[in-house]
Amino acid sequence: MSGQDFGIIAPHPPIMVEAVGGRRADVTKESIDALASAAEALAAFDPDLVVIMSPHAPAFSDAFVVDSSPSHRGSFAQFGAPQARYEYRGDPAFVRALTSTFSQHAIPVIDRSSEARLEPGQLDHGVLVPMSFLDPAGRWPLVELSLSFLAYEVHRAVGRAVRETADELGRRVAFVASGDLSHRLTPDAPAGYSPRGKDLDAAIVDHVRRGDLEGLMHLDPGLVDAGGECGLRSFITLGGFIGEWPPTRVLSYEGPWGVGYLVALVGREALSVARLDESDSTPPSGSKGGAAGTPESEIVALARRTIQEYVRSGHAPALPRLADPELPARAGVFVSLHRQGELRGCIGTIGPTQPTLADEVVHNAVAAAVNDPRFPPLTERELPDLDVKVDVLQPPESCTLEDLDPKTYGVIVTSGWCRGLLLPDLEGVEDVETQVAIARQKAGLGPSEECSLERFRVDRYT
Repeated sequence: MSGQDFGIIAPHPPIMVEAVGGRRADVTKESIDALASAAEALAAFDPDLVVIMSPHAPAFSDAFVVDSSPSHRGSFAQFGAPQARYEYRGDPAFVRALTSTFSQHAIPVIDRSSEARLEPGQLDHGVLVPMSFLDPAGRWPLVELSLSFLAYEVHRAVGRAVRETADELGRRVAFVASGDLSHRLTPDAPAGYSPRGKDLDAAIVDHVRRGDLEGLMHLDPGLVDAGGECGLRSFITLGGFIGEWPPTRVLSYEGPWGVGYLVALVGREALSVARLDESDSTPPSGSKGGAAGTPESEIVALARRTIQEYVRSGHAPALPRLADPELPARAGVFVSLHRQGELRGCIGTIGPTQPTLADEVVHNAVAAAVNDPRFPPLTERELPDLDVKVDVLQPPESCTLEDLDPKTYGVIVTSGWCRGLLLPDLEGVEDVETQVAIARQKAGLGPSEECSLERFRVDRYT
């Protein structure tokens, strides 16, 4: 591998460029400041090559377009600023290798340099706007990709092909996904108004913030159509390049002029070199969190992805893994689901029953979603606002009533084959008597039946 873990999501309104917009560009100050932060990160990463996908490159419905020209240039002349010109070196060797990789994976591709009518070497504003902030001096070679109207999965495959080519050539590549969000946020928006425009932007930002770029492929088609976006395929392609569940940082989102603009850093390399503090939007995914739309720990992200894949396809992720070395190899796990503050499913195991902790999480996440006898199976409609919590149980120890504290310890009551468990620190369970009484009920025991007690701690990811 060659460290291909650096991605940027960037908008491309020409008016944001000072030479074009003048004082009007100040309306997008949040995006401008965010792109400045992204530019610092890019400079620190110092790639061998920048690959950028632009929705405004010459495109075909059934093929992708790349450009093997040795140099690229463009200006904002069509936007009234011919003096704002930019030039970049190309990378013909990389494009030839990429074209070969596309062919190996049956991805249709056209080399723009072989088609005079496509104006080889000419850059569109989908490239010029973000690059005028990220690399105005043309420091790094540039390769432009078009999107197509092929399936989302093919775009994800394109991202994987870019990464495969970079790895084979040993190149450090930064991938820039150029694109705007909804063009229909306000009544005076350029594409007309849709009340679902804000819903589309909220969904896209939520997926990016959680590192679920793969999930962008499963957005409601009606929502995508109503929202009128242009960047979704770029973001999905970036997801293929970066891989599953990357840490992310949303640097800004704003919607002036009725169009949504998102700036984000994607990937561990991107976040590791970025100069970010706690005031920069949300923290990277990898911190503990489980509410929909908030940063999530690795173990919660695995549980959520499992539930999403199973509800949508009937299949759980194959060969799940957890990279955090601080997690135990095996343990009992409870997965708890809530919607709108109400319990929606909770299934777990007191001790390990699966080969690995990741397998335990997957098994219990599926069970919590569709096999909790108290609730009907979870539906796809419920996924967007689902809160997920994972408790990893530490080994239990025998105890007495005096040893219990419902805020600190969970309890297990056992009598013969009857066994009941209650997790610690649950809402409404304020005293030991209540805790044990509920655990007895779970075990099917009456208040006077003899039982043994065990207590346990949990590592809770919420």
